[in-house]
Amino acid sequence: MTDPEKTQSIIQTYKNDPESVYNTWFINNEARLKAFGAIRRGVEQVIKDIKEDVFPNDFKGSSLEVVLNAITEQKQVFEGAAHPFYWKPKLRIPDIYENDANKILFGQFLESCLKTKEEQIIKEIIKLSHQNIKGLGPSAANILYFIHPTIIPPFNTAIVKGFNILFKDQKKLGSWYGYLEMRDTILQVNDQFKNLLSKDLGAITGLLFEIGMERIVVDDNFQIVNEDGKKRERLIQKRHQDVQIEVEEEHTHTNIQYLLMKIGKSLGYDVVVASNDRAKSYNNESFSFISLPELPELKVGNEVKKTIALIDVIWFEKGTTKFVSAYEVEKSTSIYSGILRLTDLALTLSKSEKVSLYLVAPDQREKEIIAQLKRPALMTQNGIKIAYILFSELCAHCDSICKLGEDHTIMDKVAKSLK
Repeated sequence: MTDPEKTQSIIQTYKNDPESVYNTWFINNEARLKAFGAIRRGVEQVIKDIKEDVFPNDFKGSSLEVVLNAITEQKQVFEGAAHPFYWKPKLRIPDIYENDANKILFGQFLESCLKTKEEQIIKEIIKLSHQNIKGLGPSAANILYFIHPTIIPPFNTAIVKGFNILFKDQKKLGSWYGYLEMRDTILQVNDQFKNLLSKDLGAITGLLFEIGMERIVVDDNFQIVNEDGKKRERLIQKRHQDVQIEVEEEHTHTNIQYLLMKIGKSLGYDVVVASNDRAKSYNNESFSFISLPELPELKVGNEVKKTIALIDVIWFEKGTTKFVSAYEVEKSTSIYSGILRLTDLALTLSKSEKVSLYLVAPDQREKEIIAQLKRPALMTQNGIKIAYILFSELCAHCDSICKLGEDHTIMDKVAKSLK
């Protein structure tokens, strides 16, 4: 890509498409922003499990599965991110489950990447590649992206294909060295067009993904080609359907947040909606007119406060900083990330303080909720209990709760918990 004008045209086409990855995942997706903290916490759990020798000999049921599920639930760019980590017994790959030495090397790699800066991260990647662990390749970059989004770009088949089309290269999957060469080019182009893209490498990687998926077709002269082929039509139609589903899910999410705030206010509590949702409205009512403008002053660290501020709805005793209850509304995004935010809140409180914690989710996700709440890492958190409320129950009984409820304990009438 040597012609800046043509490059700029391709980027503008990508940004101007309302259904592109840029607009539906990168800039208009609050779940993407929430995922960073949850995935970091999940990686910390993987490291802890390896250190304590409780990491299992299979992907299923492991803390690594939780991390990859949180990544794949970002959809689009990350749909297949978990596949390289599935344990394939016949091939003995990736060799980080049965081989204790490799398991420890993987844990040390993750820990080093959590704690270090750009130059050292590249050294850690090269160091890991020299270990020649079977089946453990640059797919791990998808984990690193959520730890260092301005340093490490995501990686998958479509991204490599898009890269090769755009830069007339022949990079292949499976090579850390090939990935690092790709990264160098991506960083150079991203810096050249930084006013059009972002320091977060998800933006430019999304462009490569769109080209690799043939949603943006570029000819040998880097011109946009408006093809009407059946394959392209199917891709565009599927993308449109996916976007419509996400719009409907977001509408439902907003509706549920509104009902929770409405109930909280009717019961006489101060309510706070997630910091990145205060500009929303529902039923012609602006959230900023219902919610407090910000969290009450809490005696917690800045990082913990940022996490708590992303909880979908919190109720406080009127005019105080005393927590009453907290609600995480899930749609198709990671249930685990919601659990983490609620757990972080509970862990900031003293033993004498209590807060009721709830996941609020679609009826069809009840089995997933139960499975997540049964995870050993959560069950061992002393005294922390999380109940769940299904959308249908909340919607059916909202008006009755507002009319007949005396305090927050009325929510237990519609909630379920593990026995």
